[in-house]
Amino acid sequence: MEFNTSLSELSGIGQKRAEAFASLGLRTAGDLLYHFPRAYQNRGNISLLAAAPSKLVCAFLLEVMSSPSNVRIKGGRTVTKFRAFDESGVCTVVYFNQPYIKNNISIGKKYRFFGALSRGRNGTELISPICEPYSGENSPLADYVPIYRSCVGLSQNLISQCVKKVLDACKNSPGAFALPDPLSYEIRKRYSLCDLVYALENIHFPPSPECVETARRRLMFDELYIYGLRNRLYGSSEKADAVRLEKPDNARFAALFPFEFTNAQKRAMDEICADMTSGKRMNRLVTGDVGSGKTACAAYSVYIAVESGTQAVVMAPTEILARQHYEDLEPLFTKLGKRTALLVGATKASEKKRIKEGLADGTVDIVIGTHALIEGDVSFASLGVAVIDEQHRFGVKQRAALFDKASGCHTLTMSATPIPRTLAMALFGSVSASAVDEIPPGRQKIDTYVVDESYRERLDGFIRKQVEEGGQVYIVCPAVEEEEDYLDDAGEKISDKNIETFSRFNTDIKLKAAAAYIEEIKKKFPDIPSALIHGKMKSSEKESVMLDFAAGKYRILVSTTVIEVGVNVPNASLMIVENAEYFGLSQLHQLRGRVGRGSRKSYCVLVSGKPRGTVDRLTMLAKNSDGYAIAEYDLANRGPGDLLALGGTGVRQSGGASVKLSLLHSDITLMNAAFDAADRTLAGEFGDTDKNKLLSICAKTLDKRLYTNV
Repeated sequence: MEFNTSLSELSGIGQKRAEAFASLGLRTAGDLLYHFPRAYQNRGNISLLAAAPSKLVCAFLLEVMSSPSNVRIKGGRTVTKFRAFDESGVCTVVYFNQPYIKNNISIGKKYRFFGALSRGRNGTELISPICEPYSGENSPLADYVPIYRSCVGLSQNLISQCVKKVLDACKNSPGAFALPDPLSYEIRKRYSLCDLVYALENIHFPPSPECVETARRRLMFDELYIYGLRNRLYGSSEKADAVRLEKPDNARFAALFPFEFTNAQKRAMDEICADMTSGKRMNRLVTGDVGSGKTACAAYSVYIAVESGTQAVVMAPTEILARQHYEDLEPLFTKLGKRTALLVGATKASEKKRIKEGLADGTVDIVIGTHALIEGDVSFASLGVAVIDEQHRFGVKQRAALFDKASGCHTLTMSATPIPRTLAMALFGSVSASAVDEIPPGRQKIDTYVVDESYRERLDGFIRKQVEEGGQVYIVCPAVEEEEDYLDDAGEKISDKNIETFSRFNTDIKLKAAAAYIEEIKKKFPDIPSALIHGKMKSSEKESVMLDFAAGKYRILVSTTVIEVGVNVPNASLMIVENAEYFGLSQLHQLRGRVGRGSRKSYCVLVSGKPRGTVDRLTMLAKNSDGYAIAEYDLANRGPGDLLALGGTGVRQSGGASVKLSLLHSDITLMNAAFDAADRTLAGEFGDTDKNKLLSICAKTLDKRLYTNV
C-alpha cells in the first residue's frame, strides 16, 4: 500500500463503497488517513442500569437473558426486543426496523451497549443502542470511539476498519507507504511535538482525551507550519527589483471621484505610491471593512501603472464582482484616455481574442476579469501592477500564476476582512499591510440585535415589514443541507443526542440548513419572491441568482456564507444570521457588511440558541462596528481560526491549503510557534534553505491531499 493507493484496492471496498468515499472527497489511502474524526464517543465509562439517569446516553455492560424476537407492527415496521441485565437490574433492549439484530445476539453473552435509558409504563427500556460483543478483559473494547463525517453506504465501523488498515500499513512498512513528514526531528524536538505516526494513530484511535490533544497539537502545527512556510516563500519576492514607476499627479486622480478620500485611504495610497516608485517590487495587502474604500486604493495603484506607460490587471473571484469593478473603473479611466476591457468566462470568443491581442500588443491598458486572466494564452506587453480582490477566495498557486505573467510586476491584494496589522504580518510573511480603518462619512450604522427562538414570530413580522417598505432580506444559514446522519455499525442513523464528545468539535448543534429553510420561507411568505444560493451550486447558477436578487426579482435570499463576496445590493436592508453562535465575530461582521450599502436604514439580526457566554460574545458585535476592534476581540477569544479562513488560506479553493484542525482551535500560541518554525527554517536553523526544495515540500504536501477540505 502507498499513499496514493486507490481506496477501491482495499479489501472490503467495492465499487459502490469507493463511490461513497469519493463523495466525501476520499479517493486514496492518504485521503482516508487525513479524514479526521469530527467527534468521539466515550463508551468506556460503564454505568449501572439502576444508577443511570433517564434520557442520558451512557455505556452499559449487560448480559442477554432472553432470545430476541421480531414483531411486525403497524405500518410494516419491525420491532426487535430482548431482555438484558447487570448486577443492578434488568432492562428491555428495543430496536426498530433492524431485524438482523436477532441473528447477532445470543443468550448468555455479554455486550457493551451505548444508548439512553427510557423509564415509563413499559418499564426500563434501552432504545436502539449501539451494540458491541464483549469478550472480557483480555480483549478490551476501545474506550473512545471516533465518529467520522459519513454518508449513506458508509457505516462508522467500516470507516474505522479502513482507517486502521491504512494505519497498520503506515506503521509496519513506512518505506512502502512513503508517508511525507513535513517536520524534521529538530523541529519536533524544539517545539515538543510527537512524531507523525503517533499523531495519526491517536487522532483516530485515542486511548484518552489527553492523547487526542497531543495528536491534534502536532497535526495543527503541521498545517500552520506548511501554511506559514508557503506564504513566506511565495511572498519572498517583495525585495526583488521591479520597474520604477513615476510618481503620479494625485490631484488629477482625486478629481475623478465625487468624494473626499478618508485619512486611512490617503495613508494607504501614500504607502502604495512609495512602493511602486521605489524600484523594488511591491507586495502589499490592503484590508478593511466592506465599504471602507479599498477599491479606490486599488484604483490608485492602477492609475500609477497606466500613467507610467505600463498595464494593469484586476482579478476578482466571481463574474459578478468583476463586472461590478469594470462598471466602477471603466468610466474613470476612459476620462484619462485609457482602454479598459472585461475578460470573464462568459466573454464571447471573438471578444476574448481581441482583448488578448490588445493585452499582448499593449493597446489594452487595463483588464478586469476572473480566473480567465490566468489562462496560458494571456500575456501582457508591459504589466505594471496586478490587483487581486477578495484575495482569500483564490489559492496561492492561482495568485502566483497571475503575478508570474510579468517579471517585476507589482502586486496588490485586497481583503474585506479587517485583519490586525500584527497578525497580517504573521499570516502573510513578507507582505506589507495597509489598514483602511476608517468608514467614509455618511455611511449609516447598521443596527444589530441578538435574539433567540422566542423572537421568531416577531422576526417574521419584521421580514415582511422590510419587504413591504421596499427593502430586501438576506437569511444566512451555516449549512447547505440537513446535517449528515451519523451511522452506527449497521449503517443505521444515530441520533445527534447520542453523540458524547470530549473534543472541541460541536456535534450537539442542530444547524439550520439553507436547502430546507428556503422551503420554510416559501410557506411563511408565499407572496414574496424568494431564492436560494449556496456554494454547491454551479458558478453560473449562483451568479444568475445574485443578479436577479440585485435586480429586485427576489426579495428574500436564503444563503450560506457564499454571499460574503457578492454584488452590491443597495436595497438590501436586513441581514438575518441563523445559528449565529456557529460563526466567528469577524465572519459575522463581514456578513453584516452586505446590508447598509444604500440610503435605506439597515439592520442585522443574530439568531442564537446558545448559553449566555456565547450571547455575550455576540452582544460585543452588536455594540461595535469597528472591524479591527472586532477582529482583535475574536483573536483574543477564539484564536486565529476565523481570520485564517477569511484572511488568506485559499480555503475551499483549488491551489490553496485548507486548515482542517486549526480552524476549530483557539491556540494562538501554537500558531505563533509554527510561524516561528517557518521563519527559523528559512533562516537555516533546521537545515537546507534552498527555496525550490522548500517549495517542493509544500507542493508535495498539498498534492498528496494532506490538507484537503472537510
